[in-house]
Amino acid sequence: MEINLGHSAITKEIYLDNAATTRVYPSVCEKMVEVMSKNFGNPSSLHMKGFTAEQYVKEAKKTIASVLKVDVKEIVFTSGGTESNNMAIIGAAMANKRRGNHLITTSIEHASVYNPFIWLEEQGFEVTYLPVDHRGVVSLDALEKALRDDTILVSVMAVNNEIGTIQPLDEIGAMIKKKNPQILFHVDAIQGFGKIEIYPTRWQIDLLSVSGHKLHGPKGVGFLYIKDKVKVRPLILGGGQQKDMRSGTENVPGIAGLGEAVRCVFENFSEKQKRLYELRDMFVSALEEMEGVKINGFAHRVSDINLHQGPAPHVVSASFENIRAEVLLHALEERGIYVSSGSACSSNHPAISGTLQAIGTEKKYLDATIRFSLCYDTTEEELKECLEVLGALLPMLRRFIRGGKR
Repeated sequence: MEINLGHSAITKEIYLDNAATTRVYPSVCEKMVEVMSKNFGNPSSLHMKGFTAEQYVKEAKKTIASVLKVDVKEIVFTSGGTESNNMAIIGAAMANKRRGNHLITTSIEHASVYNPFIWLEEQGFEVTYLPVDHRGVVSLDALEKALRDDTILVSVMAVNNEIGTIQPLDEIGAMIKKKNPQILFHVDAIQGFGKIEIYPTRWQIDLLSVSGHKLHGPKGVGFLYIKDKVKVRPLILGGGQQKDMRSGTENVPGIAGLGEAVRCVFENFSEKQKRLYELRDMFVSALEEMEGVKINGFAHRVSDINLHQGPAPHVVSASFENIRAEVLLHALEERGIYVSSGSACSSNHPAISGTLQAIGTEKKYLDATIRFSLCYDTTEEELKECLEVLGALLPMLRRFIRGGKR
């Protein structure tokens, strides 16, 4: 099948926007169809159809809990990452406000974290926004100074969705709990889960948000890990499903699909992660050789041994001097290559990236940055073809701009 975009006919697509969303695995589709067409009961029903539906929910919980090494009762299913983040942040703040009204987050969080904090400020909470360095790593010194007796919640993302920087969650968790074990630690793991190892218990994480469509599962489903005994006020009230934490009939097909996606992603995980890092290293090295190209965040891994420092294996943020991101994005699209100019959610309210500003990106690069994001199915051939197309496009686009045409 050919896709006619007006300039050329594309016979092959190269999808490098996996941080926005991922292709659903075939086995995930099969599992969901099985639930929707055969075992479609309501898990709250007392008959066998309901019991069968409930088993899918339990199976998914067991799979996720096994990966995270937590208890199944600590997993609550949601409609996705945004709800998980809202539930964790607003729910925890409201449930624990008698202990204090001070909250901490970073200057590079996703909108689904940042906006709940803005809302909480309007409700009378005080929020401290931590700075990051030029690589996007949160300042531990600033965190230590920000922690107070009235601090009740700290929220730090695992992997930045725009530049791919991994945060030192283990050190952050230790610092928070040393100050006060009652301070809750929330991690937005939407870009991290399935790409890096995450250990909630070891790293003293109390709340962890995940979205299904970032790891080859369906859209419209996610989960929130809530450590046992942690107080969170429910945001959705109704029939009391999921032990009153999230009312509403469970999205059984989505939950079953999410569980299957988690199973698939974490099968031979270390080998897949190692290969993805190798592909990223090759891609970044080639980009660095191109004229007028700058890599944002970490260009390469800090250590082959400690993969909890440096970049995540799937995100590459590159700035292209003298070329507007939107122009390059559509030029690549015309050649069947799909990338992003930043967070997919930010396209609803276009603005200069707060993350790029927070890491001190030069003004000339703020509107000239592309995000390439890989997945475990990305091939070396696809990346080499993308590099070849970029090699031809960049000088052509720059000549076009220098000629005064826009």
